[in-house]
Amino acid sequence: GKLSRVRHVITYSLSPFEQRAFPHYFTKGVPNALRRVQASVLRAAPPFIAFYLVYTWGTEEFEKS
Repeated sequence: GKLSRVRHVITYSLSPFEQRAFPHYFTKGVPNALRRVQASVLRAAPPFIAFYLVYTWGTEEFEKS
């Protein structure tokens, strides 16, 4: 029940049967994720590419020796 009364505080509740688990997941969530990946790929890809090139070079040099 309501044990205390707090002024200027409004609380809302919603039944679990009225909630939607994944609202707009495919219409807004997936395109937003693709947009974020596209925006950050130029910042994130060069270090990975450089690491891959250094790793393959190092592995080849190790195999030679």
